[in-house]
Amino acid sequence: MSEQFCQKTTLPNGLRILTAPMPQTRSVTLSIYVGAGSRYEEAPKAGLSHFVEHLCFKGTERRPTAREISEAIDSVGGVLNGGTDRELTVYYCKVARPHFDLALDVLTDMLRRPLFQPEEVEKERKVVIEELAMVADSPAQQVDILIDEILWPEQPLGRDVAGSEETVNAISRQDALDYLHRQYVPNNMVVSVAGSITHEEVVRAVDAAMGDWPAGVPLGWYAAVPANGARPLAVKYRRTEQAHLSLAARGPSSRDSDRHAADLLSVVLGEGMSSRLFQELREKRGLCYDVHSYTSHFQDTGAFTVYAGVDPKNAVSAVGAILEELARLRDGVPEEELHKARELTKGRMLLRLEDTRNVSGWLGAHELLLGSVKTPDEAVEDLERVTTDDLRRVAGRLLGNGGLRLAVVGPFRSDRRFAPLLGG
Repeated sequence: MSEQFCQKTTLPNGLRILTAPMPQTRSVTLSIYVGAGSRYEEAPKAGLSHFVEHLCFKGTERRPTAREISEAIDSVGGVLNGGTDRELTVYYCKVARPHFDLALDVLTDMLRRPLFQPEEVEKERKVVIEELAMVADSPAQQVDILIDEILWPEQPLGRDVAGSEETVNAISRQDALDYLHRQYVPNNMVVSVAGSITHEEVVRAVDAAMGDWPAGVPLGWYAAVPANGARPLAVKYRRTEQAHLSLAARGPSSRDSDRHAADLLSVVLGEGMSSRLFQELREKRGLCYDVHSYTSHFQDTGAFTVYAGVDPKNAVSAVGAILEELARLRDGVPEEELHKARELTKGRMLLRLEDTRNVSGWLGAHELLLGSVKTPDEAVEDLERVTTDDLRRVAGRLLGNGGLRLAVVGPFRSDRRFAPLLGG
């Protein structure tokens, strides 16, 4: 880890503090990453991490209401937010440099002294259930959930991060408090700061605010298990104007060196208006408005996914066209196409890192999930090492051996029309 890019200090209680100096900016972003997410949950309490995240915004000992929390940051023009994923929960605050101490005070207050008042727990339960209902009314989001269910059946990675109405209703206030006290401990957290501030200033302030927080013994996450014998196809009936399609295969983990080749394959296939899928399905065939691919990397597995929204009468032909492009990907990628994908990826990454929020996120997520932080230059070197032979080999690994899964949400009563496409 280059000291010029970032610095790291670990407090005696295990709290890791990382900073990236960005003296040219006028803002500072403070992020607190927690080892808490849907991979840490048992099935009957699915959505617990997400629910706890919501409740941390609902009032603290010093700011008893959600309004007082939000007003503290709104009053200085800052941004305060949080998010829960499968392997982490993050809280962040972006403010003008003079208000760093306020941002730290608010976030520390939220995570160390939340009230979880019974009436707020019940109100927020209704809010989360409405959030679930909103997702249920979005077929594009539904197909994302459905493809995860068949990639990772009967396990945390295959569940909606927010859980279900049944599981959210089953979470008690005590469940939330127990989980908070178990997972929200300093040795299971990373504080990452980027902006116009020195490492010494940050360490001094964070130590004063969090240095007396006792360490704990957090829960571990549930590993991915094989989907042996699981059906590779799922269709959910919805009376929609479009059919929403998702084709996916398990892919490399965040610790697998093949992840760089998988990312570049996705760029070639379906990221950007010059990608193969966009050119073939939209520009040449006129089958869709939106078609794209993306990769997901977790600590022990990953996914390589294609999404398209099409007229239901074109759904079968669209899946066939996507399968053709996936097969063509296995035939190899020319050097000039690899070069274009590499430059797109590098440019996109470097442009993002001009923003303090993204730099803070880069530090915090890498440190929490991988235990180390690569510099942007090191990330570029990883991309530069990928060859056309790597792309061919990784395409065969991802897309061979019958590993493809297909999810469809739309006006179809059965999977009869789609089963032959996957050889079923």
